[in-house]
Amino acid sequence: MAAIEFDSAQADYGLQEDLMQAYFAEGAQRALSLGNRGPIRFNTDGSLDQNILDAYWETGFYTFTGVISAPEIEELNAGVADMLARAPVKKDAALDAQGRPALSSDRTAFNLGWVKPLTDPVGGTDQNGGRHPVKMIEPEVPENAPEHVLQLILGSLQFSDACLRVSGHPQLLAVAQAINGEDFTPFNEVVWIKRPGLGGSVSWHQDGTTQWARPDFDRGTHGYNTMVQLTGCTPANGLWVLPGSHVKQQDIKALCDAVGSERLPDAVPLLCEPGDVAICNRQTVHGSFANTSPNPRITVNFGFHRRSSILGSTGNGIHSAKAVYDAERIFERSKMIAWAIDARKQHFPDEQAFEYKPFSQMRDQYRFDDRAREAMKDYNLRDLGI
Repeated sequence: MAAIEFDSAQADYGLQEDLMQAYFAEGAQRALSLGNRGPIRFNTDGSLDQNILDAYWETGFYTFTGVISAPEIEELNAGVADMLARAPVKKDAALDAQGRPALSSDRTAFNLGWVKPLTDPVGGTDQNGGRHPVKMIEPEVPENAPEHVLQLILGSLQFSDACLRVSGHPQLLAVAQAINGEDFTPFNEVVWIKRPGLGGSVSWHQDGTTQWARPDFDRGTHGYNTMVQLTGCTPANGLWVLPGSHVKQQDIKALCDAVGSERLPDAVPLLCEPGDVAICNRQTVHGSFANTSPNPRITVNFGFHRRSSILGSTGNGIHSAKAVYDAERIFERSKMIAWAIDARKQHFPDEQAFEYKPFSQMRDQYRFDDRAREAMKDYNLRDLGI
């Protein structure tokens, strides 16, 4: 299986290195004891296995093992490698390393997220509505490190056919239907690249920001994210989750202050191999540490909402400009699911395609072709973020 190679960089947590390594090891043991991992299982009627649903609703996340085949992972790696090759040679550059117009240079939306190596750019700031109240530890930056590294590619479905196809994976869409209903909607899509020895951290936060006071609020109001793992993930480079924290809005600063550290004692890492897929409730407290390890993490991420949570709601302005999400906005954004299903059907003709109920009477109108590619440009200006 071809893997993307990165220049190596050596880093550690200095005086806190032993504490961090112990925390990583203990977290891994806690993660494996939760009972929320295994293959995707469906009942004979096509519904998702109840034990999976129960474990997901209890912990706020689930790791599906062995979902994506090795050949498809290789295609995804090639797609991400192509995006990285087309990326600006450095932050704000107009050209890539070969002198071509850089990825996203002809787009309006924000598509490329850069970070200074090993830093936490939003923790303890008022960015993103102040939802990251604690700053994570920032290790010393290795000598000769670049000033910035590319860590996010947003709106990724317009740049990679492989990413588009995997977002139309029938089993993963069946999970979305089981959790969010037949009329589920998209949220956004992004590729995460946590480079070895350089990748920045993401401070503890809850994604959901606008719906906590709803009269009908419950554990699934803010939707969830799907994370396809291309390289696998470890305690050092992967996402960490506080199990059960999705039931209410948490005081994250108080949680950290209580232990005098950002090492939340009950949090656990996602432990994945290439081809595993994790789902994570957007209401969980989650975050990631700077990647001082020699192992990169590449995750193809796409999220889903309940339509009832989105319709009539005002966006939070984090993923796209603030707007009231009416039926037309939802329909326009949901076209990406219809195109993804058709792109996958064309590429995997022997696979049973998922039937997305909101478009079931319009399937012939949403063929993935050159006209669709043109229509996808800047689609993430219509992301549905609550």
